[in-house]
Amino acid sequence: MPYDPSAFPPFAVTVDLVVLTVRRHSLCALAVRRGEPPFQGRWALPGGFVRAGEDLAQAAARELAEETGLCVHDPAAPSQDHGAHLEQLATYGDPERDPRMRVVSVAHLALAPDLPAPRAGGDASNARWAPVEELLEQSGYGRAGEAVAPLAFDHARILADGVERARSKIEYSSLATAFCPPEFTVGELRRVYEAVWSVALDPRNFHRKVTGTPGFLVPTGGTTTRQGGRPAQLFRAGGATLLNPPMLRPEV
Repeated sequence: MPYDPSAFPPFAVTVDLVVLTVRRHSLCALAVRRGEPPFQGRWALPGGFVRAGEDLAQAAARELAEETGLCVHDPAAPSQDHGAHLEQLATYGDPERDPRMRVVSVAHLALAPDLPAPRAGGDASNARWAPVEELLEQSGYGRAGEAVAPLAFDHARILADGVERARSKIEYSSLATAFCPPEFTVGELRRVYEAVWSVALDPRNFHRKVTGTPGFLVPTGGTTTRQGGRPAQLFRAGGATLLNPPMLRPEV
């Protein structure tokens, strides 16, 4: 029998982005308010349909640039490039996840240092950075005083998976430095861990661990007083991608 594409039900592929950053010592995610049905008026993760001729990585990078103005970090040019870390998170294909048609979403996780206020684009009527705990709440009121409603589609699940991926990976990899500027202090790095893990860490123990982990941090030779107090030593990310020993998450 000849191949007949009309014999198969159509479906679409999208990319959804869990964009995380640390703002005001809180782990925050980018959320957009949907300006069109379905779920018009509800908050959702940024994303969109994969275009003809695009692969998944290209679609995710395009959506990231459109939503945040960020380019993807190029490991081949670390000295010139300070873009966002972007990695594939998981695939979500529940037949009922989108009321329009069968839509399979390939979610991506993006991490970047403190980012400016976002600008809405595409079919979004508004965009904001929100603490992840607020976005994952199912009831109550957010910081802006508006009633909290679940994220559109299955985006609460996707967001929760992305947050857990980030929390787990900074234990055994150098990924926490993706939340930092090119040069940072140990105190700034500690606040990243505290924000992502939602815990308080002992400053002295943390300093000893991160400076004693081979390849994790490299001194730049400079200092800064941007955090107030005495000048603090500046570091940049080292060449290590896996941490040995790992930075184990405290039990809470």
